[in-house]
Amino acid sequence: MNKIIGKIKNIESSDNISLVEIETEIGNMCAVVVETPQTATYLKIGEEVYVLFKETEVSVGKNVSGMLSLRNKISCSVERIEKGRILTRLTLKCRGKLIRSIITTKSAEKMGITVGR
Repeated sequence: MNKIIGKIKNIESSDNISLVEIETEIGNMCAVVVETPQTATYLKIGEEVYVLFKETEVSVGKNVSGMLSLRNKISCSVERIEKGRILTRLTLKCRGKLIRSIITTKSAEKMGITVGR
């Protein structure tokens, strides 16, 4: 599990859902939360929160151009590769912080992922 600390920068709510923008050490991130400031006391501008996300939720791209629906795009370099038969675990360095990603080994090979890039 990846865990990044940050502060809530902006909140947009409609019905019972909020889009929360968080300023973190690795850049601004957005999260959809099934709460609103009226139903969750932690949802307020300036509040310190943790952004938690699974290794399998980290998409990896290379030479990305064009439009994508992904909101959280952060430039990183590859620190470590643990290659398995089916899955590959990547340790990524983003502005001095480490996050991890798990992708298929076929994707890692097709993209030519190497340490340092």
